[in-house]
Amino acid sequence: MDDDAETPAANRRPSDDDASTSAAPSDTTSVSETDEETDTGVEDRSNTADPSDGDAPPEDVQKYARFKKVDGAQYDRVNDFLRDRTYITAREWAIARLCADFRTETGVEMTKIGENLPELVPFMTDTYTPQAVNQARSSFEDKIRKSGATFLYGAMSGFFTAEELDEMMYEVTEIAKFLLEVEGVDLSVEEEMEAEERISSVMREVREASADMRAEELTENADAE
Repeated sequence: MDDDAETPAANRRPSDDDASTSAAPSDTTSVSETDEETDTGVEDRSNTADPSDGDAPPEDVQKYARFKKVDGAQYDRVNDFLRDRTYITAREWAIARLCADFRTETGVEMTKIGENLPELVPFMTDTYTPQAVNQARSSFEDKIRKSGATFLYGAMSGFFTAEELDEMMYEVTEIAKFLLEVEGVDLSVEEEMEAEERISSVMREVREASADMRAEELTENADAE
């Protein structure tokens, strides 16, 4: 949209158009799931047809309603959207959500996820082995952990003012809420405001605690001199 092109990406909330595209053929070669997996070491994926050979998917797979807002999206478009705003890939995002949704008392149904991946997520076109599903989930968790450590260090280090952190929190919260909405989560205004207040409250505590910690260190250094 022309309006979006005139607005810096960091200062606007993503729109549904950002994460979706038509399925029209293109003369250019798109980035496929296979192209990306070579970077993550996932090479044991199954590229064969569903072994059920025409049998209907399990009932819970048929009823799965996540990601419907990107029914017309291609993998590379969703992946580019995520990489511009996060450290996770479309593969990691989709599979992490599936692992959370298909968790039972005995563990995650990785075989079911892998065999029915194209039916569960519109922009995923290949089936995966259980090992590849597990690798994608582990990669997601590792990136979230490292991203969290990086952000908290920035928040605690004093590199940013309170106002700069507030602005940053607003931007990242908007992106996170948008991803939840794409997954099919219907957030009410009250829920959004409550979540934002909880996050702001935690960040205020982090800022105050880190400021106290730095002040104590400066005092101790001054006393030692």
